[in-house]
Amino acid sequence: MISIGVITRGKYGLRLIENIKKNPEFSVSSIELPESLPDFIEEPGDFVDALNLDKNVFSSDIVIAYTLHADLTPEIVRLAGENGAKAVIIAGGVSRAGGQSMLSDLSEKYNMHIEVHEICCNIEKCGSNIVDKFASCFGKPQVKITTKGGIISNVEVVRGAPCGSTWHMAEALAGTSTKDAPAKAGLLVQQYPCRALRGIKGGIHKAAELHKEAVEEALKE
Repeated sequence: MISIGVITRGKYGLRLIENIKKNPEFSVSSIELPESLPDFIEEPGDFVDALNLDKNVFSSDIVIAYTLHADLTPEIVRLAGENGAKAVIIAGGVSRAGGQSMLSDLSEKYNMHIEVHEICCNIEKCGSNIVDKFASCFGKPQVKITTKGGIISNVEVVRGAPCGSTWHMAEALAGTSTKDAPAKAGLLVQQYPCRALRGIKGGIHKAAELHKEAVEEALKE
């Protein structure tokens, strides 16, 4: 069983926890960061120490961090490395992940795979054994679709977004015409509601596009 440690902040990370718990191949533990944080944190190490976080979470095989703070994220990654995590997946994009050079140094120091994603439905296999096992179940959506007379009768999720939106989409697509299904798939993910950023090219729009493409690919088979 692969252990997943999730660092949540406010509402971010909660759906992922509940969805991963449904898969018996993974165990999940979590700790919560304060939802409200200062814009700048001069001494991240001291700040995190004062939170008295459960260090056991950082010893998970994979740590998924919804820190969403450029000053704190490298400190969370450092703790993961010190406690033996094999990989860290940072959610929220590069602007809130801390300096790339710092993350590269931490990766090398602790022999730990680190990757940054704006949205977690963009996770794919990357060559890291432990991440690849996770990405075989969770990440970039992949589905199998059964149709009858141009109507979708069943959608099987092969790999789904960690937040659970792919399974929501799959259930709701039954009874939809194959012509309308790709566009409806994207809309369903946005209505989940997806918690990715809105009003930009990426974020929620990227999540919708990935699911639309997954349905289009499945209908070609």
